[in-house]
Amino acid sequence: MDEKLAAKLLDELRNGTVSELLVKKEDFLTFRSVLVKQNDFKHFRGIAQRGGDVIYHYQEKPRS
Repeated sequence: MDEKLAAKLLDELRNGTVSELLVKKEDFLTFRSVLVKQNDFKHFRGIAQRGGDVIYHYQEKPRS
């Protein structure tokens, strides 16, 4: 995964095109570097899975 693809996937999650996004362990650092630059960063919720993968959801209300 490159940064351009990560940004596209974040937009799809934000717009509701997809309800959840699975990020593989090997793509996590690239994905996260794009994620933390988002203005609505706190609306994304990641749930770590066994093995290092993370499932992300977009929430209307930002986390605290």
